[in-house]
Amino acid sequence: MAQVIVVAGPSGSGKSRLARRLGLPVLMLDDFYKDGDDPTLPCLELAGGAPIVDWDDAGSWNAEDAVEAIAALCSTGTADVPVYDISQSRRVGHQVLNLEGAGLFLAEGIFAQEIVAECRSRGLLADAICVTQHPLVTFTRRLIRDLNEHRKPPLVLVRRGLHLARLQGRVVSRAVSLGCRVVSPETAYAELSGMQQRLS
Repeated sequence: MAQVIVVAGPSGSGKSRLARRLGLPVLMLDDFYKDGDDPTLPCLELAGGAPIVDWDDAGSWNAEDAVEAIAALCSTGTADVPVYDISQSRRVGHQVLNLEGAGLFLAEGIFAQEIVAECRSRGLLADAICVTQHPLVTFTRRLIRDLNEHRKPPLVLVRRGLHLARLQGRVVSRAVSLGCRVVSPETAYAELSGMQQRLS
């Protein structure tokens, strides 16, 4: 049976880059966002503009589906998972994720902390971390990424980025309260690489 390493952290903190460096199979938790026309999506009131969907509220995301995918991967090594297009704000397909015999895999996303307790209670959890950097570094990396990927209109990305920079400390505190330990990207890489080596 495989186990999951849950990787939480503010948007732009380096979670995806960490996953690429480790080379482990990765379940992209952000693919479990709700579609943009879902009436249950939370909205955010920001100064200087109309309300926008609050994609950084856990209510915009389907935790139950994410946990079931993790459970399937741990027990069978495969899971059918959605493919989400952030620029279109909707699921555009699905794919089969196969662990190919790996005993560890990562589940990373901005709402990863929300499923730590459930994964732990089911015996699925190998570790739970919150990757974080200085808010200015996170803001810059996130904005460059989102502009390059045309995720949303530029003004929306700037407004959202400033809002998230102010909330970063709260995001990290919540991750800790839900069972994550805080690490820098480099510390996370060193520790998780060591875990891989011990299990190989």
